[in-house]
Amino acid sequence: MEDNAFPARLSLRQSIVMIVAALALWYSGALLVQALSSAGMLGGSAGVIAFVLTVPGTLPFVLALRTLAGLSSEQVVPGCALTIGTVIVCDGMAVTWHPAFYGVGDTAVRLSAGAVLFGGGVALLLAFGVAAWMRRRG
Repeated sequence: MEDNAFPARLSLRQSIVMIVAALALWYSGALLVQALSSAGMLGGSAGVIAFVLTVPGTLPFVLALRTLAGLSSEQVVPGCALTIGTVIVCDGMAVTWHPAFYGVGDTAVRLSAGAVLFGGGVALLLAFGVAAWMRRRG
């Protein structure tokens, strides 16, 4: 098949950039949620504030990933989906085999893993918005 039949297909270089970025984002994000969880900032009303702040805090990462990998408007969603999928795999492995990485006790682990999943969902939703914005701009 011709390459132009799949305009959203990522190149090998773009895929590698997105996967490496995902590993760095997961690790730094996991450290952040571990610290927030230890400080009691992921549950209750503090958790609501943390989740609300995730939206504006995630947008710069979506924009940076787009620039780092050189993604077109058609590639933003699949590229971010590859990154988010990688992050979720890392999160699942950490929760399963190294739950203490996220904190002490089931509640800390659950809140931290939930925050990582929430951030991934927010990133994917933002990717759709960024792609639409790019298409409108031409």
